[in-house]
Amino acid sequence: MTSLEVDGARLEHHLARPPGSVRGRTRSGLVIAHGMPVGEGAARNASLTFPELADRVARDTGWLALSFSFRGAGRSPGSFSPRGWLCDLEAAVAALRAETPSVFLAGFGLGGALALRLAASDPEVGGVAVLGAPADLEPVASGATSLAACAAASGYRGAAEPFDAEEWSADLRALDPSGAAASVPPRPLLIVHGSIDAFVPVVDARVLSDAAEGDAELRVVAMAAHRLRHDPRSVALLLGWLQRHG
Repeated sequence: MTSLEVDGARLEHHLARPPGSVRGRTRSGLVIAHGMPVGEGAARNASLTFPELADRVARDTGWLALSFSFRGAGRSPGSFSPRGWLCDLEAAVAALRAETPSVFLAGFGLGGALALRLAASDPEVGGVAVLGAPADLEPVASGATSLAACAAASGYRGAAEPFDAEEWSADLRALDPSGAAASVPPRPLLIVHGSIDAFVPVVDARVLSDAAEGDAELRVVAMAAHRLRHDPRSVALLLGWLQRHG
């Protein structure tokens, strides 16, 4: 894999290979989808530490691991949009499939909602892990204008440009994380959530698990907040899950 391009734009990305791996001989691959942090400098740093996570996955599990920056975040060009981010994730999966036929997804926050939706529409996705993912995007969809203002203030490219609020709202509602979670089993589904997540209530994790009719591995991390990428217990849960399903 030499590049990750969507709509003619090259997305910032990092492909981690297991030590000593040879092209075509690694059985499984993981695409890592970052979330949507908000606040000053958030867009620039949204995926900053995810290449390190990809390296850890490759080293500890023997999987290929691809991290990338969604359009408008990090150093990826393009304009932020919910549908655009879903297209970016689809492209990342297609790119990794050129390296290995078995591709799983791991998504954080909004990246988790996107991962569930893609897995629901693509039966070839091998499994999904979501960390701090919302079960219901209706509140965000109902405030698409507020979302755009928040994204612009956080530095996501294109978020301050004119956009179709009704289209954004429809795209967010179409993600339907809980409905998508119901379509993942019998493929492996890991749901990790912090018990004191102030951005996405822990009840959302239980809603996702219930939607999968209990056919999911639910792990609530005691006293963990929203940014589970930086919680070593959550990373350990993800790595262990990958090792069991590789």
